[in-house]
Formats: sequence, C-alpha cells, structure tokens
Amino acid sequence: MSYKKNAEERVQKIADHLANTNNEQDEFLMKSQWKDEILELKRRQAQNRTADPNDRGYVRQKATGKLWVRERIDAFLDKSSFVEIGSIAGNAKYNQAGTVTNYIPANFVAGTGTVNKRHVVVAADDFSIRGGHADGAVWGKSLYTEQLARKLKIPIIRLIDGSSGGGSVTLMLEKGATYLPPLFGMHDMIASLSEIPVVAAALGPAVGLGAARATLTHFSVVSGDIGSLFAAGPPIVANATFETVSKESLGGALVHTANGTFDNLASSEHECFEQIRCFLGYLPTHTGELPPRLKSQVDSSTRRDNELLSIIPKRRQRMYQVREILVRVLDKDSWFEIGSRWGDGAVCGLGRLNGYTVGIITFDCTLKGSVISASSCHKFRRHIDLCDTFGIPIVNFADYAGFAVGTVAEKEATIRYGSTLTAALYQCDVPYFSVVLRKVFGVAGAAFVDNRVPNMRVAWPSGDWGSLPLEGGIYAAYRRELDAAGEKRDELYEKIMSQFEAVRSPLRTAELFDIPEIIDPRDTRPLLCYWIKMMYSHILPQRLERTKVHGPRILYRP
Repeated sequence: MSYKKNAEERVQKIADHLANTNNEQDEFLMKSQWKDEILELKRRQAQNRTADPNDRGYVRQKATGKLWVRERIDAFLDKSSFVEIGSIAGNAKYNQAGTVTNYIPANFVAGTGTVNKRHVVVAADDFSIRGGHADGAVWGKSLYTEQLARKLKIPIIRLIDGSSGGGSVTLMLEKGATYLPPLFGMHDMIASLSEIPVVAAALGPAVGLGAARATLTHFSVVSGDIGSLFAAGPPIVANATFETVSKESLGGALVHTANGTFDNLASSEHECFEQIRCFLGYLPTHTGELPPRLKSQVDSSTRRDNELLSIIPKRRQRMYQVREILVRVLDKDSWFEIGSRWGDGAVCGLGRLNGYTVGIITFDCTLKGSVISASSCHKFRRHIDLCDTFGIPIVNFADYAGFAVGTVAEKEATIRYGSTLTAALYQCDVPYFSVVLRKVFGVAGAAFVDNRVPNMRVAWPSGDWGSLPLEGGIYAAYRRELDAAGEKRDELYEKIMSQFEAVRSPLRTAELFDIPEIIDPRDTRPLLCYWIKMMYSHILPQRLERTKVHGPRILYRP
C-alpha cells in the first residue's frame, strides 16, 4: 500500500511541476483547447523520464551496480542528441469513465541520436520494469525501431538487459490461452546484417530473445561486472538438466568471451560504450558507403620503424609477439582487436593505414604454434565476412603452419570448418594483401595467400613455406631411411636437413617470382599505405557501384 501511495505522490508532484511551469512560461498553451491533452502527454513523458527512487525495480537495478536505462542512453550518445520514439508507450488500464487507473511504461526505450556526430538508432531494455519480459513490453516499439534503422540506413545499437521482450508464462493467463511463440521483427533483424552496422552490449542478463538479439550482430561486447547470456536461466536449467548453476557459471562474461559468443569483454558499462563508439568509427553508416577515412595528423605514411628488423627471431623455433608488429605498422593508436579471448591464437581486428580503415587477420604464434583449429576457423570466417559486408580491405599478416591434426582436431571437424573458412576467403571480393611474416604451409596456408587473381603479396626475409613444414615433412618422406639408420638416425636427419636448408631461402622463391617481393620489414608500412590508397581510389568505388546495383554477393551470417 505504501508503495502505491509513494508512486501516486511522485506522479502528482510531476503533474504539479508541469502545471506550474506551463502556467509561468506557456500562456498560449493555457489558452489552448488542447491544454488538457498536451499537459497529460507531458506528464506521462516526465513520469517515464524521471527515475523513481522508491520503485522496487529501480532499487534492484541500482543495488546490482547497474545504470538505469536512460542513464545508459545519456552516457552512450553525444550530449543532448537523443530524440525518443514512443515516449508514452506503455500498458495503461482505464475505468468505465475512461480515466487511467494504472499506467506502466514499456520496458524498452528507443530513439535516434548521434555518436561522434553520426546518426544511429539506439534500442535499450529497461530491466527495472518486469525484468524486461514480454508482459511489460509494447511489441510494436521494438519492431518499429529495427525497421526504422533499415529505412534510415544508419547503425542500430542494442543495449540489452533481460529477455528483450521475450516470453513470459504470465502472458498465457492474461490471454486465456497458450500461443505459438512469435519472433516479431526477426526478418528485419536478419536483413539488417547485410545493410547496416548492428551492435549490441550485454549490460545485464541476455536471456532467450535477448540472447538472440545480442548475437545477431556484427560486434558485441559484455560488461564483465554485470553481463551474462544464456538460452534459459538457472531455474529452467535446474528443471531441465538438474544442474545447480549461477548466472556467472552458466553464461557469465568470462564463459562467453572465451567461446566467441561475445566478441569483447569490457570492465564496465562505460567501457562497453567506448568500445562500441570505437568500432563504429571504422565502419560506414551503411553498406552503400565507403568506410570513413580519419586523416592522421601525427603519423606519416612513410614512417619506418627500426624495431621491426628484430621482432622475428632468426631461429624458427623461437616465438615473437605479432601484435607488436601490428601496432608498429598501423597508424598510431588505431589497432582495435576483436575477440582477443577466443579463437586459439587467431588474431582479428580493425585498424587504419594513412587514415583508411583496414581489416586485419593474423596469428599469435605463441598459442598453438600457428596451427589453425576449428575455433580459429570460426573466428577468421566471421571477421572476413564482416570486412566483406562493409567493403573493408583486408591485410593478412601471414604465419600459418596449417590446420590442426590429431584426434582432437578430427573430432572437432577442423577440416569441415577449415573448408568453410577457405570458401569465405575465396568468395569475399574486397581488396586483399598478404605480408608473409613466417610460416605458410599446406592447404590452410595456401588459402590465406593464394585467393586472388592476381595475388598481392610480399614477404619478410623470415618467410618459410611449402606443402608441409620441413621438419615433419622430412620424417614423412625419409621415414624408411631414418628407421634403417639406427644409432645414426639423428646424424642422417641433420644431413638431409642441411640439403633442404640450401634451397629454403625465400630469396630463391623470389627468383622464381613465386613471391613478387622480399621486403625490408621497415618498408611494410609505406608499402601498405601506398596500396590502401590505390584500393580506396580505384577498386572500392567500382565495387560499391556493383553492390548498389546488384546487392551483396554474400549475405552476412554472424
């Protein structure tokens, strides 16, 4: 009873404030025959936009360390840029006289705004109202938001907290019947993926439909302190599988950034917003535009970094840090990694060369020895498709020892997913340039460096390639001789190896023009900056015109 009384007092205070404000400042409204309707509209808007510190949902939201839905929108968008859509949408009940007896705002806040002065649509769940479930939702609002983003051809950002209007058993009692579960707006959500940037942040539990909305995206980030994701929560899991789990152990941020469900992990909601702003900065507003160029005022396209000469050790068994190469070649402070916690060593991200957006693929040789697993294939394929969808040229810093082998690799269907990756590499038609850092072996290595006509590729002096890694290949080709050598097996192996070492130099490959150039590592940035300018000047505009006429060659699948 006290809860209801507090709510009524809060609404009355808002109404009094509006009445006083309008009396003092808007004499024209007070004389209007539409005064009562407009004042009621403003009263409801003010009610929806003003946090109630006595509301149980709001108190719960704050007790768990989460921002309120409107605080999130204000923190994410450019200041004062939010224009709300459906500001009084909600569930209202009327008496016989037509007077409102109860009104609850929709648990979904949406509208347009700007991010770094570029227009976006933002769609945010309000977990403080019925935990984001369908019985607190207004379906048309969410559907309209998805359709609006497509029509305007601007990015949509989903701030997810709850089931995003997903199912609730209480709806059956309200309707007096069960119902076939609908997926309102799913056609538009899927179509958007091939037309506009779609981004999501998990700022609480993403459950059911909320989980689908979080993963049907080009980029997703989860707040590590409060975010989680699961098809169904712990109570349903306990009933279905008899497991006793917490939200964190079932689908916490660490679980789902290690398996690729979420792309990136953030330490807080504010870091989620910063990562989304950064990601959007590399992408065009829609697929009918070229990616934006951010002209660097501090980094020269002809910069040569002497540290690149010594990053890769001459002894092939020694490891190196590939990200050190990336940050020294790309524009300063432009490297944005995507999915750093999963992929078994696959490294993907976005960066800039002389201000132009580029997609990066490479491998961290300190993990798995540059061997590509099924998880690596999934990660590479998704990133290649992202770049292909938005017309982003790809730079491949090649170091691939081949697909993983052994019983684990076979059980994980590595070759099946490797074939999917190979198809993605050959089907995408964005400009593609390979810089061979070290290993290129087998089908996997070939797929990464031999997928264009003509292939644009160069190599560092550390390049090492062939059908098989030489060390294992010798054991396969000379097995009978080595087995027969007995105690002199190692001596024979070294003798055979020395013969191959004489022809292993990448300079010999360049003599045959199988690799167009072996370059001084310090020349990598100037060369790539020269290449990327040509691509944006000559190739990408032609590709863009074809896309406008014929549509995308391959539809995006997350």
